[in-house]
Amino acid sequence: MNINDIEHYFLSSKDTIEQAINKLDAVQAKLILVVKFDKTLLGTITDGDIRRALLRHLPLSTALSQVMNCTPKCVKDNEGELKAKQLMRTFDIPAVPKLKNGKVIDLLGINKNTQKRHNPVFLMAGGFGKRLRPLTDNCPKPMLKVGDKPILENIIEQFIISGFYNFYISTHYLNEQIEQYFGDGSRFGINIQYINEEFPLGTAGAIALLPNEVKNEHLIMMNGDLLTQVKFDDMLDYHINERADISVAVRDYQIQVPFGVIKHSQGSITEIKEKPVESYFINAGIYCISPTVLQSVKSNKVLDMPTLIEQQLTKKNQVSMFPIHEYWLDIGHLNDFERAQTDILKLNKIA
Repeated sequence: MNINDIEHYFLSSKDTIEQAINKLDAVQAKLILVVKFDKTLLGTITDGDIRRALLRHLPLSTALSQVMNCTPKCVKDNEGELKAKQLMRTFDIPAVPKLKNGKVIDLLGINKNTQKRHNPVFLMAGGFGKRLRPLTDNCPKPMLKVGDKPILENIIEQFIISGFYNFYISTHYLNEQIEQYFGDGSRFGINIQYINEEFPLGTAGAIALLPNEVKNEHLIMMNGDLLTQVKFDDMLDYHINERADISVAVRDYQIQVPFGVIKHSQGSITEIKEKPVESYFINAGIYCISPTVLQSVKSNKVLDMPTLIEQQLTKKNQVSMFPIHEYWLDIGHLNDFERAQTDILKLNKIA
């Protein structure tokens, strides 16, 4: 890679998490090189570093000096691609900088091809979409068009970008419209099978209807009414590396209390915080589920994902959080649907 291309990966230690997120979205190898003005390497930033910062509720304005890896894996100027690829495999990193006298002279090991993912994708598309009536009176919610495509097609395309090609779609309300539009998936270059719920089984009950062979693999499940640019392959890798039974995509959600909040002890005020901002993680409706959990779901039982998660927590099983910083919108109400129409135009420009 020539030095002009490498400079696309550069940021300074004073740049922010938000700038790193934008840079990671723009470059091929998902690695940011934090450098001095003379290209001396100070550290690196990966997608994992960003997500760990978000788990700590660090604001997007936080300087990269606070979150970067200060001891990154590098190769010397007399070492090449073989050494870089060994480091990438051993430490699961997307690329390796080459240094001479501490200065970046190359970036090695960039993978130009999206890895194919055999793991199944299960999309929940059977709901009635009552909150979007009258738009859903004669159209299932996942088939409402955002831009020039149904919501569900936008979702499937994002999975295809991440390398997935085996899809299962759970249907119920006006299921024939979904099945006629997508067919067996061949025109999209993927495989699609349908799981039709005779009666609504909740947000997790349809898992029991999946073919047995599907339940032997880690699966990604997602609500069919989301517009997002989450990197699903990163989420699956995270889930497997964590050895989690379930991994839940979460998003930071902030609420400003419109009053002064009183802290007190034994009837005396100890502190007043004026209009504080409270931060919470909310469930983003995207899950990775292990074979053990998939096989535990019983047939013909109504089951929602929060209940399934609670069951795993009761068993002391591992339920991990995967914080997402990418674009995400739950199209639950009419105003969300209207916002999606504007957002999709911006997203298409970025793509």
